[in-house]
Amino acid sequence: MLPSPLTIDVRRGAISSLGTVLSDRRIATEGRIAVAVGPGQGARIVADLDLPRCEVFQVHNGGVDDATELGKQLRAGAYEAVAGVGGGKTVDVTKFAASMAGIPMVAVATNLAHDGIASPTASLEHESGKGSYGVSMPVAVVVDVDYVQAGPQRLVRSGIGDVVSNLSAIADWELAGNEQGEPVDGMAVTFARVAAQAILHRPDTVDSVDFLTALAEALVLSGMAMSVAGSSRPASGACHEILHAIDQLYPQTSNHGELAGLGALYASYLRHRYQDADAQRMTTIRDCLLRHQLPVVPQDVGLDIDQFARAVDHAPATRPGRYTVLEHLALSPAEIQHSVEGYVQAIRG
Repeated sequence: MLPSPLTIDVRRGAISSLGTVLSDRRIATEGRIAVAVGPGQGARIVADLDLPRCEVFQVHNGGVDDATELGKQLRAGAYEAVAGVGGGKTVDVTKFAASMAGIPMVAVATNLAHDGIASPTASLEHESGKGSYGVSMPVAVVVDVDYVQAGPQRLVRSGIGDVVSNLSAIADWELAGNEQGEPVDGMAVTFARVAAQAILHRPDTVDSVDFLTALAEALVLSGMAMSVAGSSRPASGACHEILHAIDQLYPQTSNHGELAGLGALYASYLRHRYQDADAQRMTTIRDCLLRHQLPVVPQDVGLDIDQFARAVDHAPATRPGRYTVLEHLALSPAEIQHSVEGYVQAIRG
């Protein structure tokens, strides 16, 4: 069986349908709804809606403690469903809280920073950094392109890096299948690859409504790929190991999608240099990232070569048991340093 949200609504003005979505008797039979809003546009959206029977909760941070507290409140209030309205942190906190409370969750995204919109995982901050937690997939997804356009463009471009990194993650999964006998789900791979390819060659930019619609749909499809796989495997490989290492070693360096794109490009370089992979894939990813003003070398996110090499060396420890090109090559610190120097030269050249 294919897990999928009951409703996926991506368009201009889509937020106007939220009341209808929440009144769907498959989601809530009596209309006792909670709405969690972030510090950005969430409150404005709720104010614009006619939801007289809903109770609004504020999500101030993206931490485990915040998600746990919201989960307790949802459970105590005996709500039938909850809508998470805001950016990635708000959606992830609400997904975790809904799973705690055992109720369905509707994701209402106001930006397209990463593929967590429809994924069965929540990325939450804790005392030691940031962790990924398994949660229930949103029962419905609403993306209003008008609200996305009103948000920071950098967050929208971040989503491009995250979805394009699927190509690197797929290559890692297939490598694990060939070298380790790890099962590879063909349907999940198809969803993840189609999501990335939908954005990779588009000549338009985040200024275009058509592009934003395509990006939103790609991010939802990427989330569905993870749901089919039962893990983040089709969208998370060496690219995400590297970004998690950077988050741990150098907090607040950059956002998720920007680091995912950078990690994917570096991993593609490793496959070209050490595994004789076609350079075309690396070049295509680089061109896409540059076209959308995303970082392509460590210096673009404020890291020097030594710092990035240290992150690459630490990366496998962020996902124990996950087999990627990093684990396959098992480069020494000196070899990693040399590879990063070669990568910077190749990308800038």
